[in-house]
Amino acid sequence: MRTVPTCILGSADENPIVTGAHDPDKYVEVGSFTKVITGTILQQLAGQGVLTPDDPVERWLGAPPGTGITLRHLAEHTSGLPRLPPGTSRRDPYRTFTDDRLRELLAGLGLLAVAPAGQRQEYSNLGYAVLGAALAAASGQEYEELVAGLVLSPLGLPPHAMSATPPQHSRLLPTRWFGRTVKPWTMTGAVLPAGGLWATPRTLARVLTALVLDRSLGDPGLGWQRTGPLPVVWHNGATGTASVFAGAVPDGRWTVVHRLSGDSDVTDHAGLDYLRTAQAQPKE
Repeated sequence: MRTVPTCILGSADENPIVTGAHDPDKYVEVGSFTKVITGTILQQLAGQGVLTPDDPVERWLGAPPGTGITLRHLAEHTSGLPRLPPGTSRRDPYRTFTDDRLRELLAGLGLLAVAPAGQRQEYSNLGYAVLGAALAAASGQEYEELVAGLVLSPLGLPPHAMSATPPQHSRLLPTRWFGRTVKPWTMTGAVLPAGGLWATPRTLARVLTALVLDRSLGDPGLGWQRTGPLPVVWHNGATGTASVFAGAVPDGRWTVVHRLSGDSDVTDHAGLDYLRTAQAQPKE
C-alpha cells in the first residue's frame, strides 16, 4: 500500500508533521475550503454596505424573480439548489461549467431547485458558484480580486497567497506509478468560488487562525461549518487530487490536515482526532 503524502499543522506542534512527498510551502488544492473565503467576502461586502446577505439573487444576476433564493441561502446551503450543476462528469466534473454555462443556468434557476429556499440544508457547489458570481457582480470586481483585497490583504498575506492559477513549479500534486503527475480537475471556471483555490498549508493555517481564533475580520462568516460538542468551527474540501480539513476550537486548539489524494473521510477524522487530543492553548 502506498503512503498518502500528508501535511499536518496545528496548535500542539511547533513544526509541520510531514509524511511522504508533501511540503507545507507548496501550493495545493484546497477544494471546498474556498467556500470559507467566499463567505468571508460576502461578510466584508455587507459590512461595506455594497450588498446585504438577504438580497435576492436576481438583484445582482440574471435570474428570474420569485425563486426566493437570497445570498444568505446560498452561503448557508439552504437555497434548495442541488449539490452539482447539471452536466457534470466523473473524469473532470467541472470542465464544461464555464461562466457562460452558469449564465444559461441562471435563466432557469427556479427550475433547478430540489426544495423551496430556506426549508432545508442541501450542500451545494452550484449554490456557491452562484454566490461567487453575485459577489463579483455587486462589487464590479473579479473573484480573485475580491479574495486579494478583502481577505488576504487585511490578513497581511500577499495577493497570490490563494490563487486559482499558482505557478506550475510551485504546485504539489500526487503522482502515480513511474512518477507520473495526476492531472487536477478544471476548477477555474464558474465553480471557482465553490472550490477552485490553491494555497500552501501554511497559508491555510494563517487564514484559519486569523478568521476563527483571532477574528481579525469579525465573527467567522457564513461559509464555516460548526459541529459540537467541542465545538469545532471548520471546513473541509476534496478534489480529484487532494483533501483538506481545517478546524479550530474556541479554547485555541486548531489544525490543518492536507493529504494528496486518499479518502477524504480519513482526512476529516485525522483533523478531528488532532483537535480532541490537543491541549487547550493558554490565553495571553
